[in-house]
Amino acid sequence: MGGPRRRPETPAERRARFDADEVHSLRERVAEARWRRRLALRRSIDHSYRVGVGIVGGLVVALGLITIPLPGPGWLTVIAGLFILATEFTWAERLLAFTKRHVARWTAWVGAQRVWVRLLIGLATAASVYGILVVGLHLMGVPEWVPGWVPLWR
Repeated sequence: MGGPRRRPETPAERRARFDADEVHSLRERVAEARWRRRLALRRSIDHSYRVGVGIVGGLVVALGLITIPLPGPGWLTVIAGLFILATEFTWAERLLAFTKRHVARWTAWVGAQRVWVRLLIGLATAASVYGILVVGLHLMGVPEWVPGWVPLWR
């Protein structure tokens, strides 16, 4: 699973790599857009916009973190919040790239496993989601809109 670890890329090396193959980061592509350049001309508007992006992105990430243990798109919401933050902040862009790399590694690892291992992972995931749902309904109570035949605590 582990090979030799690469040393982290320095900022100068990263800039050189992006300059060499003309790859632009998400933040750079947004900054080059005409509407964003117009906002950047006025410092107060630019600062307010960045604060607004930080607040909205932070709230989306916080909502995602809260909903991770619940059934639903918790991680997807966190990644969407990071995507929002990455349009303006370099640290969020690096964190989003880190997340993409690890999700790709996990997906490749699961894809390389035998069918029975993938089924076991799927069953473990389904069992944990079911357990979280049952415990959550037990702690918060079953809503009134749930039909009476559902065999949970009332």
